[in-house]
Amino acid sequence: MKTITFIGNGNMALSIAKGLKNSYKIEVVGRSFEQLNKFENELGARVEKALLDGFNIEGKAVILCVKPANVEDVAAKIKGRAGVIYSVLAGTAVQKLKQYLNPHAVVRCMPNLAASVGRSMTTLTGDEAFKSEAEELLGTIGTTLWLSSEKELDIATALAGSGPAYLALIAEALADGAVKQGMKRADAMATMRGLFGGFGELIQDIHPALLKDAVMSPGGTTAAGYGALENGSVRASCINAIEKAYKRATEL
Repeated sequence: MKTITFIGNGNMALSIAKGLKNSYKIEVVGRSFEQLNKFENELGARVEKALLDGFNIEGKAVILCVKPANVEDVAAKIKGRAGVIYSVLAGTAVQKLKQYLNPHAVVRCMPNLAASVGRSMTTLTGDEAFKSEAEELLGTIGTTLWLSSEKELDIATALAGSGPAYLALIAEALADGAVKQGMKRADAMATMRGLFGGFGELIQDIHPALLKDAVMSPGGTTAAGYGALENGSVRASCINAIEKAYKRATEL
């Protein structure tokens, strides 16, 4: 079984590790054994644990899951030259990673929180020699898409990487709307979850505009609700959210 080394033990590292733990041997590197033990307990699988200071990454396949601002600090603490670094750092360019960490290869990856249930939408770009390996590795946690440029990956970060937060906001708001009209909270949440589960399947094969038209009959309930969303500038707000998130990714 191949070994994957995680540098960083936060939420994203844990989500990815949950998807990989049945296919790879997990090694995790962090700043304290207390946090590493917590990572292992939450993962529910045995991992190799090591502290960051002086850790040797020579020839290893590394998934880098630290904060973008910490790249220089991490580089100063580790030793050796990784075979390949799979970086999930938003907005951190391949050139910067090569400058500070000096790996043989870099692949930028942008998974999302659904990695923990094997349903991540993960976009990739970087050294073409590792394209197949990256797709195989990240394919264990969901769907992958190799993009032709880092700009596209930064845009995808705003869409798929940040997207679960946007959809969570919409899901909560829709359930709140049902409660406001008199539905029990538990029933509203169950209905909302069923809605999202079915929609997730439908959207794989049907264009969003066609889905909308199929539901919206003239003068009906959907048309009334849809009009309220347009009045609230939901469409424009979603477009603006992608723009703001993309710009922020380029600033990191």
